[in-house]
Amino acid sequence: MVCLLSEKLIYIPDKIKWLYNMQSIDSKILSRIYGSGRGAVFTPGRFLDLGSRDAVDKVLSRLVQKGAIRRLARGLYDYPEHHPIMGILAPRPDAIAGALAGKQGIRLQPSGAYAANRLGLSTQVPARIVYLTDGPSRTVRVGNQEIRLQRTTPRSMGPAGRTSGLVIQALRHLGQKNVDDAVILTLQHKLSDQDKKRLMKDMAYAPAWVGKHLREIARGEA
Repeated sequence: MVCLLSEKLIYIPDKIKWLYNMQSIDSKILSRIYGSGRGAVFTPGRFLDLGSRDAVDKVLSRLVQKGAIRRLARGLYDYPEHHPIMGILAPRPDAIAGALAGKQGIRLQPSGAYAANRLGLSTQVPARIVYLTDGPSRTVRVGNQEIRLQRTTPRSMGPAGRTSGLVIQALRHLGQKNVDDAVILTLQHKLSDQDKKRLMKDMAYAPAWVGKHLREIARGEA
């Protein structure tokens, strides 16, 4: 026996449809955030495949109010990490830079004082962290720290994402007069044999004086 449903039974008012869609967007966005894990940083653009910009903004605003996520700056949020003693931790600079870069395929290369810090050549994390990029330039302030994406030449981005790129940027930051035996020794112990081999291959991306030091580092034992 076939039972036909009347139009009244299957009709869903527009307001109910809207509420259902909003709940669906809420759950999908929250699921994606949780799936990214603690420490994830994101912008609304990360969720535009799930709804309109206005809808996504409203969902993120509600999640901030509930304490599920944290608003770092305009259009920038994170799912903060918690430490049992220190409490809520500050977001990692690399996570912030990655969220600002947004699109896949855009490369980032830590530079300046931050590159030196990453390699153990400096103990101080700079208040202004600069990443070279082949994407658009952008700057954001999170707490007392400024994160800047600075568009640069294709040559400078050649070794991006590799330890050799970090070494080149760190040495350039220190300057020719400040790269002494202690710096070379630190890098010789810090880098693996594979990293040292890569230095020789990426020497073409470095100034001549930096290239000289890359050879010294590469000759040292790990």
